Amino acid sequence: MTPEWIEGRGMTSKRTRMRMIERLQTEGIRSEPVLETMASIPRHIFVDEAMAHLAYEDSALPIGYGQTISQPYIVARMTELLLSFGHLKRVLEVGTGCGYQTTVLSKLVDEVYTVERLGILASKATSRWHALSLNNIHSFIADGFQGLKSNAPYDGIIVTACAPELPAALLEQLAPGGVLVIPIGDVSGTQQLYRYHKSGVLQSDGFEFVRFVPLIAGVEGIDH
Repeated sequence: MTPEWIEGRGMTSKRTRMRMIERLQTEGIRSEPVLETMASIPRHIFVDEAMAHLAYEDSALPIGYGQTISQPYIVARMTELLLSFGHLKRVLEVGTGCGYQTTVLSKLVDEVYTVERLGILASKATSRWHALSLNNIHSFIADGFQGLKSNAPYDGIIVTACAPELPAALLEQLAPGGVLVIPIGDVSGTQQLYRYHKSGVLQSDGFEFVRFVPLIAGVEGIDH
């Protein structure tokens, strides 16, 4: 991955990235750290080169294997919700995908632990993180429904696929005072973004309706 490709030009240039940030502001994203972080990340390197010119549009894009990279607004919104109670040290991401959401988190929290069920996606994401010289991301191939117990508890957990209900294992791995953001609902019907705050009793808040790929149990290695 060449420095020129990372830097971008034309429809992948910094100017295009800044137009994306301006749009996010008009759409209601208020967190300056989130906006500044997304302005600094070359989103186009997280999609196939043939789709790079679409990387800064406000739409989800396919990344292969039945998965997508979420639209910029959803990435910003979920990150903003995750950080809404203050700085987080240790965060678990369920669903690495192409690694873009992971990269955003890596610049806003101390350590990111990310799990992906598809080894091929995890491998490609790791290559992108190396190109960006990111060293606070810890990647694992694992079943997202089970989280990552070996490194729990987490101050924050973010799930980038839709579950029919809040997975019990993830709630167990959330530290006291921690925040969990997840889309919940019917994969083919209504899905809503929820934020859970483990403060004494578990508090939950529902936000906008969304559309995510389903959270799927099991794993597939890098040879698939």
